Amino acid sequence: MMRAVVRGIGKAVAAAVALIILYQLWIFAHVLWWIDHNPKSTAFMAAGLERQQDKRPDAELRHKWVPYDRISIHLKRAIVAAEDAKFLSHEGFDVEGIEAAVKKNLKKGRLVAGGSTISQQLAKNLFLSGERSFVRKGQEAIITLMIETTWSKRRILEVYLNVIEWGNGIYGAEAAARRYYRTSAANLNRDQAARLAAMVPNPRWYENHRSSRAYQRRVAVISQYMGYAKVPR
Repeated sequence: MMRAVVRGIGKAVAAAVALIILYQLWIFAHVLWWIDHNPKSTAFMAAGLERQQDKRPDAELRHKWVPYDRISIHLKRAIVAAEDAKFLSHEGFDVEGIEAAVKKNLKKGRLVAGGSTISQQLAKNLFLSGERSFVRKGQEAIITLMIETTWSKRRILEVYLNVIEWGNGIYGAEAAARRYYRTSAANLNRDQAARLAAMVPNPRWYENHRSSRAYQRRVAVISQYMGYAKVPR
C-alpha cells in the first residue's frame, strides 16, 4: 500500500516537473521568436483589455508599434533615467536595487518593492500578472535571464517602449504621445518625454492626476537626470 502511495506521489511530482519545463520552453520559444518579430499583445495588454471590456464590451486598446529609430531620443533617455539608470551596464538585475528592495520588504514584512530593472519589467509585462509574490518574482527572474541572453539592449528597450502601459487602454510610446500631446513618439520634446516617463510606475492613476505634487516631483527629478542617461544606439 505504502509503495503504491509513494509511486503515485512520484508520478505526480514527475508530471508537475514536466509541465513546468514545458511552460519554460513555451516562454523561451516566444522570447526567441520576438528577437526579430514584434509582439502583437502581452499579458498586461490582455488583462487591460479584459478590464476595459468589463465596462464597455466593445472597448479596444490604443496601441501602435513604432521602430526604435522612430521614438524620440528624449523619451529613451527619460525612461532609462526614471526606471533603470544602469540599464546598459547590468545583465538584467540591479544588485544594489534588489538589496534595497529586500530591506524594504523585510521592514514591511511583505513584498512591497521589487527593485526591478527595465528587463525585469519587460519580462513581467510580456508574460506575467501584476500580482506581488515570491513565486512570480522567481518566474520573472527566469524570463529576464532568457531575454538578456538572447536580445540586444536596443531590442529590449525597443520592445519595452512599445508595450508598457501609459493609461487606461493605452500601450506603447506612439499611443501615449498621441493621447497626451497629439504628436508622434518621434516628435516628443524633452519636457513631454519627462512627463510621460513620470507616469510609468502608476499610469492609470497618473492619467488623471498629472497635477499632483508627487507627479510634478517625479517630472522634476527625471528632467534633472535624463541628460546623463545612456541609451542604446
